Amino acid sequence: MGTVNSIEKKGNGIRMSVRPATDFEVQTGDSVSVNGVCLTVTNTAEGGPRYAPAFDVSPETMRSTNLGELKVRDKVNLERALRLSDRLGGHLVTGHVDGVGTIRDKRTAGEYTFYTFEAPPEVLRYIVKKGSVAIDGISLTVTETDNRSFSVAIIPHTLKATDIGDKGIGDRVNLEADIIGKYVEKFLGGKGNDKGLMELLKQEGFA
Repeated sequence: MGTVNSIEKKGNGIRMSVRPATDFEVQTGDSVSVNGVCLTVTNTAEGGPRYAPAFDVSPETMRSTNLGELKVRDKVNLERALRLSDRLGGHLVTGHVDGVGTIRDKRTAGEYTFYTFEAPPEVLRYIVKKGSVAIDGISLTVTETDNRSFSVAIIPHTLKATDIGDKGIGDRVNLEADIIGKYVEKFLGGKGNDKGLMELLKQEGFA
């Protein structure tokens, strides 16, 4: 995690710097996920063994994510880009946010915290039970879904290591659906091609 260190107006967008909670060495030009949004480091300011990377956030990014709602001292989730030689945990996340959702319900049962998120149709079409979704950059498994929302279960470690535990009902979050579903849809001929999908399934003996 990190804490928003400063926010300044830059044209129609903003320049935002973030102070990481742990050593987080990056260089200008690196890609960093901030609350699930892929941003480019535009400047680094050394502060002891740590760095305070700065990011230029465009008007489009502010409009289509929750970054425009951040204030100084707000906590954010930080993740550097995956190296091709690294072990892959969770699921592939690009940092290209598909939409913004809203926390509709939050409840605790034992050690687990259960969240339900309302999501726009363009995101829900890719959400499936037991599938993956990124919420503010956190890779999570979907436990339930309907035509308006989906739910996840948060373990204690995730509550401690990210900012999700600080969020409550009504808060907005960045959503990124699993990219695999998007590729499958593209290969099958695009949105609304259910007829073509059924014909393909019959042809291959699945229906």
